Amino acid sequence: MAIITKKELQDLESIRNVHCISIYMPTHQKGEEVLQQEDAKLLKNHLKEVKNKLEREPLGKREIAELIAPIQELIHDGEFWRHQSNGLALFLTNGIVKMYSLPISFESFNHVANSLYLVPLLPLFTGDESFFLLWLQLEKVKLYKNTRYSSAEVYIENITPSRMEERVGYDFEQKSLQFRSQQEGHGAAAFHGHEEADRDRKNEIERYFSALDKGLMTLIQNENKPLIIACQDYLFPIYQKVNTFKYLLADHISLDPTEMNVSKLRELAWDKLSPVFDKERLEKIDNFKKLDGTARTSSNIEQILPAAIQGKIDALFIQKNEDIWGIYEPKKNSVRVDKELLPSNVSLLNKAAMKTFVNGGKVYLMEKEDMPNAFSIINALYRY
Repeated sequence: MAIITKKELQDLESIRNVHCISIYMPTHQKGEEVLQQEDAKLLKNHLKEVKNKLEREPLGKREIAELIAPIQELIHDGEFWRHQSNGLALFLTNGIVKMYSLPISFESFNHVANSLYLVPLLPLFTGDESFFLLWLQLEKVKLYKNTRYSSAEVYIENITPSRMEERVGYDFEQKSLQFRSQQEGHGAAAFHGHEEADRDRKNEIERYFSALDKGLMTLIQNENKPLIIACQDYLFPIYQKVNTFKYLLADHISLDPTEMNVSKLRELAWDKLSPVFDKERLEKIDNFKKLDGTARTSSNIEQILPAAIQGKIDALFIQKNEDIWGIYEPKKNSVRVDKELLPSNVSLLNKAAMKTFVNGGKVYLMEKEDMPNAFSIINALYRY
């Protein structure tokens, strides 16, 4: 099981079948819950509910058993449950079984309809902005391209000096110790107080970082993504001085030189960058409020769903844990709203969200108090 990609989500959205089963549940990576098989028990309860829903359809017991068999088998698969993340998403229809162990915790939920229910996955792609993380040491340098939930190393060996020795041409270990010790000693007398040697050492580091920056620019100069540095504190102002990348974050991750946990560094980087990335969402909320009541916005599903299908929506705001059921009639380009989920209807919020996503709009799942117009569970900001 792997992180779901945007292409996979689009493929799932296109599936249409009489019986499409979607199951979401929180899972555990360790602890008593794993030992007591709590996650497996939860899936078993979901399957009972799914079977009850399928029994309302014109299906025999044998057909139902065959349909849910791939998920039924997971209940007793101990190896499967020992390798979970924070949440599990399961999708099942005739001939198709998809399982995703994902780094977000889901509300426990199942859905049976003629299409898959995919709204809970959208937080993986809203705020999916990518950024660069430079793990910076004098002995070794690594560059990673990250999203909130994933990291991929960008190989830079051929375009940058991989360590300082390659740039300055002689062993630097003892001088590095001397310079660092004096920086941390907060005094001219620290570690013999060799000020001239300190200046030479700092100049050497600057030359190394300048060569590193020059190499990186051949790769990321035209990228409009933030770059955050993970390094020891004394190195960051030196790198800042020679940096030419305009999206370098003014803050850095203070790093123990022995630490190289990519997942942990990514989390620390995201904590610093999330306010930057959240700026877009806040701007779209502000735009909605300014334009509310005009033809550029709507809080009516009968208007929003056709607009989503036509690719007109720039940003869609949906209240968490709410839904609207009904039918979209393509020939009339009209929407009928029902009071509850029926065998003949679908989740209109799911359909609007996925059409907005597929057509390049942003979809935000929000608490009621954070909605631009809290009097409706769905708000749309149009492109034009």
